Amino acid sequence: MGTPNAAPPPEPAPDPAPAPPAVPIPDAPAGRAGLAALLAHPERAVVALDFDGTLADIVPDPAKARAHPGAPEALARLAPHLRAIAVITGRPAGVAVRLGGFDGVPGLTHLVVLGHYGAERWDAATGALHAPAPHPGIAAIQAELPGVLDRSGVWHGTWVETAVERKGGRAIAVHTRRAADPQRAFERLREPLTALAERHGLIVEPGRLVLELRPPGMDKGVALAEWVAETGAAAVLYAGDDLGDLAAFAAVEKLRSDGTAGVLVCSGSSEVTELAERADLVVDGPKGVVALLNALADHIENPPQQPDGPGESDEPHGTDEPDGTEGGEGA
Repeated sequence: MGTPNAAPPPEPAPDPAPAPPAVPIPDAPAGRAGLAALLAHPERAVVALDFDGTLADIVPDPAKARAHPGAPEALARLAPHLRAIAVITGRPAGVAVRLGGFDGVPGLTHLVVLGHYGAERWDAATGALHAPAPHPGIAAIQAELPGVLDRSGVWHGTWVETAVERKGGRAIAVHTRRAADPQRAFERLREPLTALAERHGLIVEPGRLVLELRPPGMDKGVALAEWVAETGAAAVLYAGDDLGDLAAFAAVEKLRSDGTAGVLVCSGSSEVTELAERADLVVDGPKGVVALLNALADHIENPPQQPDGPGESDEPHGTDEPDGTEGGEGA
């Protein structure tokens, strides 16, 4: 028999809440300095991200692309702590807003979407979309494109229906992902599409199994540099995945040489390696980008305790990386 009137055993202590993932640490000094500056003074920092392949997975039909389910929430968590946040994309700004689900998200009033490599701009604070007139060469190319594709010998099969993406009358993208041999189709189309673009004063921007014909003079590097100058930011993080993001990487490297702290992030894939070779951090596609955004927000909202006295540093503590991320080569 038990002892009469015995005190009940104490309740077991609840398990401690798991610690949030630590922010990954860049290998190179410039990347570490850029990340430290962003985390020390986020109110002076900006974050800019590509859309397709960075916030949204690449899909065979570009019209069916959608932002990662966690992307709007992660952006909304981080944005209020920053000077500003931007999505820089080759898509029309309004299309990126719709596919990203960015309109009306609480906390995203600091967001701008720079579409068509900065030629268009959508501001979340007002919902206003600003866009110049389309380049006249786009209409001429639309008329000639079917014949060029037919003569190439790769323009057949069910993939034809979604191969040509008309970007709001400001650019045309030809996707080969649905071709029987996507890489062969890409290579066979490159020369005739380049000749077509040049005849009408346009350029060809190659990407991940896509060739985009668009006006010269604007790229993601120009758009990023102008936006950073407009905001007066002291630190910038840029994340991208494709060849078109190399210009933005170069812009961040130029800003770093001029004294603005910067971090280069690659949303990694096996299709493009050039960005990974130059990035400070490489993450596992859009899910890794979302994990990084949440880790940055966690660190800013709940900064780790730092020791007092000499040696105190603003660099993020810990070397554990958020799920889906890995340290990249320094730029």
